[in-house]
Order: sequence, then structure tokens, then C-alpha cells
Amino acid sequence: MTLLAAPVSRDASGTGLAPHARDEPPTDRLRGWVVTAVLTAIAAFTRFYGLGTPTDAGTPIFDEKHYVPQAYQALTNGGVEDNPGYELIVHPPVAKQLMAIGEWIFGYTPVGWRFASAVVGVVIVLLVIRIVRRLTRSTLIGAIAGILMISDGLTFVTSRVGMLDIFLVVFIVAALGCLVVDRDQVRARMQVVVDEGRIHDSPFGPRLGVRWWRFGAGVLLGISCGTKWNGLFFIVFYGVMCVGMDVAARRAAGVTRPWVGTLVRDVGPALYALVVIPLLVYLATWWAWFSSETGVDRWAVGQQIGNGGQYSFVPAAFRSLWYYSAHVLNFHEHLVTPAGHPHPYESKPWTWPMALRPMLYAYSTGPLVTGCGAVSCVGAVMLVGTPAMWWLAVPVLGWSLWRAVFGRDWRYMVVLVGYGAAFLPWFTNIDRQMYLFYAAAMAPFLIMAIALVLGDILGRARDGFERRKTGLLVVCLYVGLVVANFAWLWPILTGTAISAAQWQAELWLPSWR
Repeated sequence: MTLLAAPVSRDASGTGLAPHARDEPPTDRLRGWVVTAVLTAIAAFTRFYGLGTPTDAGTPIFDEKHYVPQAYQALTNGGVEDNPGYELIVHPPVAKQLMAIGEWIFGYTPVGWRFASAVVGVVIVLLVIRIVRRLTRSTLIGAIAGILMISDGLTFVTSRVGMLDIFLVVFIVAALGCLVVDRDQVRARMQVVVDEGRIHDSPFGPRLGVRWWRFGAGVLLGISCGTKWNGLFFIVFYGVMCVGMDVAARRAAGVTRPWVGTLVRDVGPALYALVVIPLLVYLATWWAWFSSETGVDRWAVGQQIGNGGQYSFVPAAFRSLWYYSAHVLNFHEHLVTPAGHPHPYESKPWTWPMALRPMLYAYSTGPLVTGCGAVSCVGAVMLVGTPAMWWLAVPVLGWSLWRAVFGRDWRYMVVLVGYGAAFLPWFTNIDRQMYLFYAAAMAPFLIMAIALVLGDILGRARDGFERRKTGLLVVCLYVGLVVANFAWLWPILTGTAISAAQWQAELWLPSWR
């Protein structure tokens, strides 16, 4: 089945760029799933191995101290965290409810409060493999993306701590995957209309029917907002991208007025799927708060705020949630860096693409840390992106932008949209306290971009044997370098006991100290 003409596509049988006239999906389904299963199993081993360590004398480390107790309270309090030990609960409930599942299975233990994070960390690897495979029409490039995803130190550590960011990542990546499948499905439906000779029945092009994959993206984006409010930015960026894909599909099909056709046929349903549905799903994620008696500000109407006023027609529960949300927004807006007293591990977003300022999540030394074979041992967990990938961010993003703009390569555009949604909004409030763990949402899109670049290096099937052989050699050497780099960092990603000398050798830049 031909999915209409496309500016750039992948050969279904190979790993290089295909002729412009065809955009076929991969045909090696069995091999694709076998490769996916093997790499997902490897990801599971890395994420779950030694998951219960380290701890702070048996208690959570770093910001786990905030979210782990809240998750346990959600488990024991009907799904809602009212946590009297804190002045305010500053994030929506979804991630903490998911963490509570692990605590329900394994108890209030390190494995219990990290189990859900590890599970979704594995799912992210699976999603990246499948998304890149579909973007490139190549099982090989999808597999390379999976290996790179497994080997990313930042995502690895984020998958092994009881914090919220990894849950946001899984939902925004899954939503992107839905929109990529929707793009292919739309083109397949357009192809049917073209084959039947009905494409010019209307200058606006055909109606495309129910688009369930786009609807699924809306559900996932709503859940992402129910995890952290950053999901809102992805709704905006993905929404614009979805409209652009619709215009491109109608133009490729030969629709007389593709822009107007998109406005008439597609924008209305897109607003429903990517705005209304996420809003409804977001409200649904507060189910436990709505049904509780003790949720923070649950009964604000009639207490902190009056029953009357111009918005009295809005149900009291929604007004209370709005009041509570305003307090949370105020908290985040005023969470700024104190003048002259920055947090020692604070970093600003312009340092994130290359992960220049890692974070130390745990550090232990002394007589209780043993097993390294030296007099003095160190056990530490540092959040750091694998340099073999993150230090190439600037040229990779530059090439991606060039290919997206001048090469009209939709694959690079998709990846840049996701990366931009994860990165650019942080520049709107530079004074806010920021840390590298916020960059976790950037990682999958960076790795997708690297995989696309490696596909370009690998070359096209028609480039000739020598060209392909050279490209394959370069790609293999690079992937081997990434894996070796990840292996070198393993001790400081997992808290493995190492000598003080090796600890110093792991710190490659002054900003890592």
C-alpha cells in the first residue's frame, strides 16, 4: 500500500532513504517485534538490577523524600495525598498514584517506591524503538535507537528513583507515537480516495472519519498534565504539528485547497481530540481529590472563598480545584533562585542540551561503604546524560533543523517538535529554580534525532556497497562508543562502591564536581 507521495521516506526493506515517491510502512513485522522484545528485556534488566539501592539509611534519597511519602499516603488514603507534613501538594496526582502501585505490591521499601518508575522506564525504551522504526521504516534504525535509549545515563537514573519526571516522559512519548501512527493512517485513507478518483469531489478534500490514534494522543496528553503541568506545552506543540501534518497530507494527495481543507475538515476535530479530551481526562485524574474529605482545598468554596460571585454557576468542586491550582501556580512562580544563594546543583536550561551540570542524588563514603578493594570507598548516584550522546546535541540539533527546514524531512520535524516542547518553555521564567532532572523529557527526542542522523550516515540502498559499508562501520563504532561510555558511568549511575580515585576519574568536567 502506497501512503501517498512524501518529501522523504525510508525503504521498507533496508535502512537508507527511499525514493521520494513512496512511503511504505515496514514489512518485517515479526523481526521488528523480536528485536523490540530482546531490547526491551535488556532494558528491563538494566532498570531493575539493584533497584533497591542506594538509600539514605533505608529512607528515600534526594527528592524521593517528597514524593514517596505522598505516594504512600495516596495508597492508604483512597488515592489522594493530603500530606499534613507539607504546606502544599504542588503536583497533580497521577505519578504518585502509579508509584503507590509499587508500594502496594512490595510495601514501603526502596523497590516498592521505585518499581513503577522502572516499569515506565522500560516502556519508554519500547516506545522509542517502535516510533523510530516507524519514522525511518527501518527495524535496524529502530534497534539502534533502542540501544541508545538503554544507554542514556539521565533516563537510566530517572527510571530508578521515586520521582515524577519519568512518568511525564512516558506519556508524552506515547502521545507522539500515536500522532505518528495517525499521520500514516491519514495518508492511507487519502490514498484510498485518490485510488477511487474522488480526491477532487471537493476542493477541500475528503472527510477522514474518526481518527482514534489522535484521540488516544489526547487521552495520553491529558494524563501527562495529570502528572505534571508541563504536559500542557506538549498539547500546544503537538497540536500545531498535527495541523501541519494534515496540510501536508492533503497537499500530497492533490487537494485543490489544502490549507482551507485542513481548516474546514481537520482543525475542529483536532481541537476536540487534543484540547477538549485532554481537559476532560485531566479533570478525571483528580477523581480521588473530588471524592475526598481531606484533599488540600477540597472544600475551599464556602471557606477560603465565598459561595456567590460571578462564577457561582460553576460547580463548587471545580471552583475549589481552580482555587487550589492557583495556589500551586503561585508556588511555582515564586520558586526562584535566592539572590546570591543558588542551590549547589541548580542549572539553567541553556546548559541542559549538553547536560553540563549533573545532579548528585546520593553520596556516601566512610566505613559503611565497602567492597571496592580500596581503603576508602565511595558510593554515589549522579544524574548525568551519557556524554557520547549529550555532548553532540548542538550539531545533531543543527543538522535536524537543516533537514527539517531545507530538506523538508517530516521525521526530523516531528523530533524537533517534541524536543522544543520539552526545552523551550523553560526560558519563559529564567529566575525559577531549575535542575537537570527537568531535562528528562528532552532525552527521548535527542536520541530519536541521533538515530535519524545515524540513518543518514548509514546511507541509502542505492548508494553503493562501499558507501554503505563505510556508513555501517561508522555507525557501529559510534554505537559501541555510546555503550562503552554508559558502562564506564555505570558505577556512578547505580551507587556501586568504587575507590576514591575512580570516583575522581568519573568526574570528567569541573561542572560535574
